[in-house]
Amino acid sequence: MKFVQFSKSLQEGLSPVYLVEGAEAYFRDSAVAQIRAAAGISMPALNETRVEGESLKGQLAPWIARLHTAPFADARRLVRVYEFYPTEREWEILQGYVAKPCPTTVLVFVNTGAKKSEMRRKAGVVFVDCAKESEETLSRWIYSVAKRSNLTMDGDAASMLARYCNCDAARMKKETEKLALLYGAGGRIDRAAVEENVAKDVDYKIYELTQASTRNRGEFLEILYDLMDKGFDESAALSALVSYFRTLTEVSSMRGSDAAVGEALGLNPYAVKKNRETAARLGAERTASLYTQLYALGADMRGGKYSKSGALSAAIAKIFFG
Repeated sequence: MKFVQFSKSLQEGLSPVYLVEGAEAYFRDSAVAQIRAAAGISMPALNETRVEGESLKGQLAPWIARLHTAPFADARRLVRVYEFYPTEREWEILQGYVAKPCPTTVLVFVNTGAKKSEMRRKAGVVFVDCAKESEETLSRWIYSVAKRSNLTMDGDAASMLARYCNCDAARMKKETEKLALLYGAGGRIDRAAVEENVAKDVDYKIYELTQASTRNRGEFLEILYDLMDKGFDESAALSALVSYFRTLTEVSSMRGSDAAVGEALGLNPYAVKKNRETAARLGAERTASLYTQLYALGADMRGGKYSKSGALSAAIAKIFFG
């Protein structure tokens, strides 16, 4: 199940074996904290154990036997195993326990998902998907977080908060807690509240910069100067533009659905859709030409033909003046 559905599942009861896996660290940590709370661990020094997956190599069978150790003064024990991706042989050893787990032990495997664990498909293992989520999903999630904080948050305010925080769940949660302190119980969070109180993530400012590069020179320069006042340099700005026009070129030339192209490029389907619209507005030929020219300017800058400011100025001229 997705992390955003996890809290509700705990209301139905605690499972004996979990796999908490995905790249979003806040979701992983939060899932473990919720499991700990549901297990009622009051004496972690005695009833909670952390194990590194690497230490189980060749030691799995004797370690499994220790999972049947009874808790002391608590109803359950919590055993957390980090970065464990079992081989087929290791799963054969482990599946006996999963099929008949100790009723007083909650076993939680916590992985970053550097490589997807086959355990996510195994019977008896409850998989909590902590992958990075789309802006839409995170907007719905932070809307519910705000509600639990006695705030009323507009849907478009939730979307703006996600964008300003670059879809970083941990920062979104902290910003919502800050808004709860500022506006108090029963406060209403609209777009104006987010714009006034939530600082734009640098990555979001870069996103605004690249978007403006295909729309409005004045807006583009205003964002660029703001970024440079914050320490952003010309070579980083040019790299962002090269990356953006490369993406536009790729999505305009690739066939397939928005979802299929997004999976291939590591983008969400909505981003592919919007980038395809931008590329269509510019024209495939101009989009590809700009990418080639900007890439060449970056290479010339690295080769010493242009200074950083000279290369960026030339890039701006090519984008806005052809």
